[in-house]
Amino acid sequence: MWVPNAELGRTPSLREPIARRRERESKSFDTTHALAQAIIKSWKKGSPVDCLVISHEFEPLGGIDYNEFPDCFGDFDDEVEAYLFFLNASLEGERPGLSTLVLTPEQPSQEVVDTFRTPMSPHQDWTVVHIDARAFEAGGALTIDIQVGRDNGIGIFHLLDGDKKLPTEEVPDGIDPEKWNSQESDEYEEALGALAKVWGIFPSQSGRITYQFSRDQRFKLCVTGDQWGGIGDINAFHAKISVESETD
Repeated sequence: MWVPNAELGRTPSLREPIARRRERESKSFDTTHALAQAIIKSWKKGSPVDCLVISHEFEPLGGIDYNEFPDCFGDFDDEVEAYLFFLNASLEGERPGLSTLVLTPEQPSQEVVDTFRTPMSPHQDWTVVHIDARAFEAGGALTIDIQVGRDNGIGIFHLLDGDKKLPTEEVPDGIDPEKWNSQESDEYEEALGALAKVWGIFPSQSGRITYQFSRDQRFKLCVTGDQWGGIGDINAFHAKISVESETD
């Protein structure tokens, strides 16, 4: 699928002409849609064209900045070979071209600052921090210290395995839709399959996630807003993510 940059508001000089055209034609472009948001979160500053791989759950899997392709992937005989490498790496969960926190014994701790939004409906809006702890072959203790900002949003934080799909509005087989959408029943917890979680961190408050893992592993820290706050509320969060090696 081809989406022009201008339609997503990326080209400042075209914003007013496009707005006038939409008003004239009585058409709108929903930039809050999950697909549009996945594109916006993944594009690269200064790139005239981005090639993105996005899952059925609207999760970015890989991204190429046209200005850097194919050199960003190393030495290849031709562009077709480099592009196939990009596609395969994306489908295998390597997230080529996208940001991932990589933790190693030499650098076992990193920090991230991002935002989350309270969606109109459960599971519509996720901020995902990807964590690569594969350098810890014997596993270790993962600790995530979280501080939520001072705006109105209340944060929900789930730690998932790196290969686990994000929760979606589509209800899994065998679970009551009401319980799935409540996001807090025992049935929901079992269907979600989170490794660990911290629920309802209020503004200016903190929380912690801990998880002991026994092998090299990738993770997803998945963040959304609690609907007990206000729908559409946005807040920031700071997370310090650390691993203490089993061999330490």
